[in-house]
Amino acid sequence: MSKTYTALRTQFNVFRYESYSIECDADDIVLRWRFSIPGLADFSPTTRIPAENLQLANAPDSSLAQKMAFALGLAEAVSYWKCACSPTVEILCGTLSEWDAEWWKNLWFQGLGEFFYRNNIQPDFADFVTFRSIQSASDSYGPEYGIKNAGLRLVPIGGGKDSCVSLHLLRGEKVHNRLFTINDQPARTDCALAAGYSKSNIVRTYRTIDPELLRLNREGYLNGHTPFSAVTAFLSAYCAVLIGADEIALSNESSANEPSVAGTDINHQYSKSYAFERDFREYGARHFGSAVHCYSLLRPFNELQIAAQFSALSEFHPVFRSCNAGSKTNIWCGKCGKCLFTFGLMSAFLPPEKVTAILGQNLFENTGLLPDLEGLLGITPVKPFECVGTIGEFRAALTLAVTQYGNGTLPPLLSEFVSRMGASKPTSYLLERNNQHFVPQDRMPAVEEMYNHAAKFIK
Repeated sequence: MSKTYTALRTQFNVFRYESYSIECDADDIVLRWRFSIPGLADFSPTTRIPAENLQLANAPDSSLAQKMAFALGLAEAVSYWKCACSPTVEILCGTLSEWDAEWWKNLWFQGLGEFFYRNNIQPDFADFVTFRSIQSASDSYGPEYGIKNAGLRLVPIGGGKDSCVSLHLLRGEKVHNRLFTINDQPARTDCALAAGYSKSNIVRTYRTIDPELLRLNREGYLNGHTPFSAVTAFLSAYCAVLIGADEIALSNESSANEPSVAGTDINHQYSKSYAFERDFREYGARHFGSAVHCYSLLRPFNELQIAAQFSALSEFHPVFRSCNAGSKTNIWCGKCGKCLFTFGLMSAFLPPEKVTAILGQNLFENTGLLPDLEGLLGITPVKPFECVGTIGEFRAALTLAVTQYGNGTLPPLLSEFVSRMGASKPTSYLLERNNQHFVPQDRMPAVEEMYNHAAKFIK
């Protein structure tokens, strides 16, 4: 039986962040956290970082590493807090200034937008949670740390098309690049190998979910989407310091800024948005000094431009996977909005038979995906809760996809698109330039190269 938000908050009014630790031996670095909801459950999640391939430039438990592990715990904690949504979070193992508390409150509120929406919860930002640390802290900026710089760049890869494009744009600097994964899956390693890296170039991390949370979910306690990319940001920053990388190149695009629900701020991709990237950089400047600079290499682009570039990178086509439902078994499920979105974007630039071969079936033939099509096109107000592009970009992609069929018969979903939406003009999306980004100046030649490539598809 499902529980109610109000009743849970009344019964379990405190969530505690009790402790964190960093344990090191010759084989592994293990980060541990302890959270509790008095009267309900204790949680002890971990993240393990195999040390066998790591050339450590800095101590895993340095003062900076400790601050990063503490912050990573707050990014992890939201997954456990959400089962009861306790109105007070007590911090027993660190300090939060007023600025910090507001920063985390904003991340949790914005990052849980989908969770609140799908659980029919209408929280008030002012009082949905209060962070209370036992010790006081000032709002002053953090110190500089004596961190060694090995001249490396860390590139998180998820096995999808976006990180593959980043690897392509950074192809001339492989000696400086190290790749980063969370809970490694075959597509991630395969994409790294396709880009010319070896397995030893990958910094792997393995994150566990405490079984107690899964038990509570089965028993009807609240569950839903959390801002996972915030975990990626903090964990990659910790790993960057370990190996002496002073730069993290993410692969989040401008399209991640669009809400998932029309007329609201609810965004499945909030922690991939420009707003979060900006806030994370400010948090890092305050607490981590100048040790690591984080930016998204693909922020200047939209999803249509990224697909235009990816369509030319045939070395990745057999191995990339963007389907969350099929990720653990390394397949395209062919039944979700993410599969349809990917198929639609690829179809804008490749012939139907090639895209069908890549995903295993022609998804434009699957009329069961009509509700997802309507969401992606903005016919209905809610896009699939997946990492997908904007409504305008998908319409432009399908307009280009129609031309791939020439005078032939259109498959059902493309025919539906033409009859209900008519033709749109993709030119503006292929020429779009998003100047709201943090890409370093020395990376801009690669950005210009990709802008020029997308412009070639204008007909």
